[in-house]
Amino acid sequence: MIKYVVRRMIQAIPVLFLITVFTFLLMHVQGNPAQRFAQNARVTQAQIAAFEHRWGLDDPLPLQYCKWLGVCGDKPIVVNVLPPALGGGDNGILHGDFGYSVFDGRLVTDVIAQRMLPTLILTVTAYLIWVTIAILAGVYAAVKRYSLFDSGLTIFNYVGYSLPTFWLGLMLITFLSVPPLRWFPASGMNDPYTTPAFGTDSYWVFFGQNPFFAIFDLGRHLVLPVLTLVTVSIAGDSRFVRSSMLDSLNQDYVKTARAKGVPERRVVLRHALRNALLPVITNVGLEIPFLFSGAIVTETIFAWPGMGRQFIESVGHTDYPVLMGILLIAAVSIVFANLLADVLYAVVDPRVKYD
Repeated sequence: MIKYVVRRMIQAIPVLFLITVFTFLLMHVQGNPAQRFAQNARVTQAQIAAFEHRWGLDDPLPLQYCKWLGVCGDKPIVVNVLPPALGGGDNGILHGDFGYSVFDGRLVTDVIAQRMLPTLILTVTAYLIWVTIAILAGVYAAVKRYSLFDSGLTIFNYVGYSLPTFWLGLMLITFLSVPPLRWFPASGMNDPYTTPAFGTDSYWVFFGQNPFFAIFDLGRHLVLPVLTLVTVSIAGDSRFVRSSMLDSLNQDYVKTARAKGVPERRVVLRHALRNALLPVITNVGLEIPFLFSGAIVTETIFAWPGMGRQFIESVGHTDYPVLMGILLIAAVSIVFANLLADVLYAVVDPRVKYD
């Protein structure tokens, strides 16, 4: 197993390299960040040229990519792949330097770090809820095939999966966040009238002094965005689990176990479920990058200050470094989510062996 994991990680290197190339090129196809000054009559061409030179936008694309990756210094002939301690450079993503935001000048790592915690709070909560419910509901619907529960789940799946996320979010706000109900807040992570802005030093001081109130306030703001994500995701994944479980229940080894008098609970949980989870692992594993890249539509609708909303804001600002940082994190997550799914195959099914 260890040899397999090491081999897969080595194979991921060229894949990640190609991802960086395509990410870099796609960002530059979008346009030049200096274009946002084109309609400003107070900004001269000399100032625009100075801006481009300051951020290296007037360099040839290969040199810009080289600097962003971290294999070149200020001159293209200077190669600094090695760590700084061994005489290499300290710029570029290979050295943990994602550059600076061209919008506000902050380190990209600081921008991403500030938005990562809100995204993890939202997505991990939604992920745990929807995966748990989807698996339980899908398995029960398969075991109780054609029952009232199975029929109700099928209707829910078709309706829920067809609902656009943005529409569902807006409907939840309309019915649950405005008079007469006003049960839950419509935006943000906390009440600005009673709690300091989330993530600030003042907030953590307030959190330490009023932990129960802060958690309750955060929980109220979580309800609607989590409900939006969970509804659509359960509808898709539970249908997938049900189909996989039905296929497993119809296998000969399950019929044999039943013929031998094995209790039904053991047949379902030990024989059928473990094999039914194999294709489910792939589907659920590929959703892991969502935890780090954020839910773009949901975070935008509910003004949730996470990675997804930051991505939309960076697109509007043509902020290359931040966009490339977010896309790179999502790409790396996808590569390693595939590796994790392959490893879990061997855990769930002893028949799967990796040499």
